[in-house]
Amino acid sequence: MTPTPPFPELLSLIDERSAVLRDAVDSAGALDVTVPGCPDWSLRELTTHLGEVQRFWSVVVSDADPAQAPSRERIPDPAPAGDLLAWSAESTRLLLAALGQAGPDRPCWTWWGPSGAPLTAGAVARHQVQEASVHAFDAQESIGKPEPLPSVAALDGVAEFVQVGLGSLGAWRHDPARIAFAAVEGPSWLVDLSAEGARLEPTATDAPRATVRAPASDLVLALYRRIPLERVRVDGDRALVERLLAWGDTE
Repeated sequence: MTPTPPFPELLSLIDERSAVLRDAVDSAGALDVTVPGCPDWSLRELTTHLGEVQRFWSVVVSDADPAQAPSRERIPDPAPAGDLLAWSAESTRLLLAALGQAGPDRPCWTWWGPSGAPLTAGAVARHQVQEASVHAFDAQESIGKPEPLPSVAALDGVAEFVQVGLGSLGAWRHDPARIAFAAVEGPSWLVDLSAEGARLEPTATDAPRATVRAPASDLVLALYRRIPLERVRVDGDRALVERLLAWGDTE
């Protein structure tokens, strides 16, 4: 496993990946281009989605209320008007301003509840790195120029996906099992699946039923179902890995 990047680095990654998405959209020349990773969306809808998400979390973080999410009426300009990319850039600015003012330890509401991640602005920033990174890849893929996720984002992305994306889903409704994810860069993550849900298990001694090996970026993109399982190496129980990938929401 690898440590979560420091809070200032998380904010820089949100800023940089959001800008990468806008650059890809700008170079597309048309907003109605289909997004392969989200085939029901166009580039317009992808850009709007990320902007809406960033504006929503800017209010969540500012509210510092772990008990409830803000109503849509309180989100500033939740739908784009005028220039879409300018609205998107302002969305990113609002989120970064709220996170920067809050700091990593401020409590706030989150949708992941009792998972492996805390209910804090720092955890929001960590998740927003993955949100912006994966959607930047979506935008790049839409114009035929997909690039790997930045190493620092990808190396934290596996653990973040397990702790938040899977950790919030509740019980694993199949036989208990363990899957290892091994990045060619060196780090690995052991995921325990049981009636208690999905948890990172760094100290387990039992051999995993399956091991998934690839560059960290490909591991994250496979977990988010942006690339097919054939793009990574699976040793052991492939059907178990397929069940895991089919389990959660990857938008």
